[in-house]
Amino acid sequence: MLLKELSESFGPSGTESEVRTIIRRAVEEHVDRMWVDSLGNLHTEKRGTSRSRMRVLLTAHMDEVGLMVVGHDDSGVLRVRTIGGIDDRVLPGAMVLVGPDRIPGVIGLKPIHLLEKGESAKVTRIRQLAVDVGAKGKEEAQRLAPLGTPAVFATRFRELGPTVAGKAFDDRAGCAVLVELLQGERMRHDLHAVFTVQEEVGLRGARVAAYASQPDCGIALEGTIADDLPKEKDTSPTTELGKGPAITVMDRTFIAHRGLLRLMVTTAEELGLPYQFKQPGIGGTDSGAIHRTRGGVPTITVAVPCRYIHSPVSLLAVEDLENTVRLTRETLARLTRRALKRG
Repeated sequence: MLLKELSESFGPSGTESEVRTIIRRAVEEHVDRMWVDSLGNLHTEKRGTSRSRMRVLLTAHMDEVGLMVVGHDDSGVLRVRTIGGIDDRVLPGAMVLVGPDRIPGVIGLKPIHLLEKGESAKVTRIRQLAVDVGAKGKEEAQRLAPLGTPAVFATRFRELGPTVAGKAFDDRAGCAVLVELLQGERMRHDLHAVFTVQEEVGLRGARVAAYASQPDCGIALEGTIADDLPKEKDTSPTTELGKGPAITVMDRTFIAHRGLLRLMVTTAEELGLPYQFKQPGIGGTDSGAIHRTRGGVPTITVAVPCRYIHSPVSLLAVEDLENTVRLTRETLARLTRRALKRG
């Protein structure tokens, strides 16, 4: 299963080469052209079948959140900071893999027996934590993991009934969707599909990719927040597992193009495909960079709902991933220049 291989690969922001190799191998026989730019984005092109075809930019980011070594203690532990947005609450006790050699380590935490009164109610901040890789002292720790060495969560992919669990579904789920689209039959329009880098630290790869592509429109494929578990009070979930692809109307980085939004919703309803809207105003995606490129690019984001993103383990429903592929493919099949008109 491609998603398993992608999920278990090592690819924090700025270190996406292993993910890129897996994707390159999966799509190279299905595209007309492929290259890597100076930032590390993997570009692919697949020509369309229509004479009046447009150029559509599709993106999915390869990078995942992680940690970076910023210091070494005399005891041999590693001091770290986050790469991308990780809540300090999920760090204590987590297993990690450090550096390209995947050195196993654990994020150490003060034992419960030694806690002062009231200390257990406080969140332990990352500056108070350290990664223990079993080094006997500072020199060994520096040799094993020099300053700047990245680390990721050490999570194995597992099937849990109709769902799967693993790390980095944001955005390896989107990468899996985009790979499947490229492996399918040619579509009407020219596809410029880019597997981007450094999304988690500022949409950097997408900014470069969109500028180079000069597309007529863009679609970002993502893994997004599913917050559908019991809560203390009745609040609307961001998205729900099993309810279909999540279409973004607005997040912190962009507002969806109304024509593309109407087209995607109409496509889903006419084909009987499940879909839902992501709760507006939360998060950001490659669309935030794409839509502001050059003279502006009509853009939309569609995502696979995932529980517990930006943590050691995420959960998604396989049917949501499959329906995201189908909805995106069918939307592209119906895309015309008329849908890109403003308003």
